[in-house]
Amino acid sequence: MCDNTSAIKITKNPIMHSRTKHIEIRHHFIRDHVEKGDCEVEFVNSEDQLADIFTKPLPKERFFDLRNRLGILSENFLS
Repeated sequence: MCDNTSAIKITKNPIMHSRTKHIEIRHHFIRDHVEKGDCEVEFVNSEDQLADIFTKPLPKERFFDLRNRLGILSENFLS
């Protein structure tokens, strides 16, 4: 799931453009696997991007929301 429509378009376009030549190998790796049919890349709204909890500093409320949506218990429930 990806919230960047440009990145999704690059994964679905097998032609190498001059605009994509600076992109890291890992992104071409994903495009190659999409092309082979190994995986799909789908759009997800930024509000629903669960990966943000692992990749960005978040306000406390957003962190708690994403944590709950992932099914992760807070420390309070562990005691």
